[in-house]
Amino acid sequence: MRKTIIIANKVRYVATLSCVITFIIVINVIFFGFPRVIQAHCPLCVAGAAAGITLTRWVGVDDSITGIWIGALLGASAFWLLRYLGQKNKIFFNRFVGFFIYLTIFVVTLWSFYRFNLIIRMDNIFGLDKLTFGMILGSAVFYLVDIGNIFIKRKNGKSLFPYQSMAFSLGSVTLASIGVYILINYYI
Repeated sequence: MRKTIIIANKVRYVATLSCVITFIIVINVIFFGFPRVIQAHCPLCVAGAAAGITLTRWVGVDDSITGIWIGALLGASAFWLLRYLGQKNKIFFNRFVGFFIYLTIFVVTLWSFYRFNLIIRMDNIFGLDKLTFGMILGSAVFYLVDIGNIFIKRKNGKSLFPYQSMAFSLGSVTLASIGVYILINYYI
């Protein structure tokens, strides 16, 4: 009986998560699917990442690793929103306003995950639910790598190589995922 309830909860959880991610993808496609200028990150890549996040839940990838990718997805969405709003009003290109919007998107998403019971409170890492820990780590890594990327571009006056932003973002999130995998499986 208990096992049936757990399976039913997991199925409901996956279905709800799929709906949320589909909604995010649809909104992003509506607003950013046909860019007039170069965007911070490729819309197709982020849509693929969103689909991959849904797939990870079905195949049993740990919530903390999934959270890292959700955090990076939120970061890319925040950059798109900032670029769009910056075209309307230059105040959105301010670093502090950008950080506030980035933080707002993260907090609203995390609140909605808790509000609609998308976060299952089973295991903890450093006192946080695994998905919450992963989202915080993924968002922080994504944001810090973007700051580092901007610094490198300003120092050199150009990118070091084509698609530098994408390579740095994807590489940092991949390294964070590997690090958390090692942390979970060998130290916690």
